[in-house]
Amino acid sequence: MVDIEVLIAGGGPVGLVLALLLAREGVTVRVIEESEALSQDLRASTFHPPTLDMLERVGIAAVLLDQGLICPDWQVRLHPEGDRAVFDLSVLAGETGHPYRLQCEQWKLSRALLAALAGEERATVSFGTALTAFVQDDEGVTATFRSGGRDERLRASVLVGADGARSLVRKALGLAFDGETYPETTILATTTFPFEKHLEGLSNVSYCWKTGGNFSLLKVPGRWRVSIYPREDLDIETQMRPEALQASLQEIVPQSAPYEVMEVRSYRVHQRIVPTYRVGRVALAGDAAHLNSPSGGMGLNGGIHDAFALAEALVDILRGGASVARLDAYDRSRRPVARDQILAQADRNRARMRERDPERRREILAGLKAITADREALRAYLMKSSMIEGLRLAQAA
Repeated sequence: MVDIEVLIAGGGPVGLVLALLLAREGVTVRVIEESEALSQDLRASTFHPPTLDMLERVGIAAVLLDQGLICPDWQVRLHPEGDRAVFDLSVLAGETGHPYRLQCEQWKLSRALLAALAGEERATVSFGTALTAFVQDDEGVTATFRSGGRDERLRASVLVGADGARSLVRKALGLAFDGETYPETTILATTTFPFEKHLEGLSNVSYCWKTGGNFSLLKVPGRWRVSIYPREDLDIETQMRPEALQASLQEIVPQSAPYEVMEVRSYRVHQRIVPTYRVGRVALAGDAAHLNSPSGGMGLNGGIHDAFALAEALVDILRGGASVARLDAYDRSRRPVARDQILAQADRNRARMRERDPERRREILAGLKAITADREALRAYLMKSSMIEGLRLAQAA
């Protein structure tokens, strides 16, 4: 006897996608989220083609397309001269229904998912509710959580940890989170300054080398997100000061007036993965299971891909008569792809943009331009960088 079939810890986009998929298959599901409300802070903003294909199946892609910016290409660029390699995503037209990236803030996805879940009688989403402990046996998982100052207990058939990088579920399982934390800190700022009017041929997603460093420019509706990789000889607090932030932006495009800065935050980058996505009747998904550099925009997308694969496994267990061992297939399909495709590609992307030698940069750029000039080479490159190849490998596992 259980109170709910699936309990999901974590009300971010991964947990909410999973809840919607399960509810529409007739599975009873509850999502508990420690935060009091939906967060609208600076997080992911890139949706890759296969992710949009998946979200179209649940009626969410159209909502995001209405609120985002289509990015038909992306580029690697030398600044300020503007020499660049431009990756035209239209070559993927035969492989996906969405041969482009979509630039749309992560919280808009969460908002759309919450609206969809409001119409699902089998789903409940509880904010201000924190998982505190759980125990599992052969038949289910008994979880304790705190809500409104009171402790409650609930029994589920399966518990899913979609509770992010600091996952309580992962820690309670005693799973290692092996990998590394990169030494640099990134500053992310948003501004309404129209970079596209000052930098010729700028894509909505542009990764840029500058003298002695690098930065990236990603456009979302109404503003640009600027990722600044600070100087290593100054502490991050100094470089977060308004005058230092203005100096960093003025280095990109000098102007007489100060930049209007909307939001600022700093973050460290991790590359980590668990040794297994499943322990008994408890499974992990998204950042709770793997973390990677944001270079290439694969973290959120990989988490959504986890959710679709995990939903399929859970429906097989709860509706198809499969044993809980079906979760091993979820682990076999998703973890190698996260390790060998997502983390590995993100690490290579970071290393490429961290290159400081001017001659080596030009060699790398020449190689990238050769790829973009060859349609078949470009298609092969984008199949990998757009996560289509990794997703197909996962599905075939």
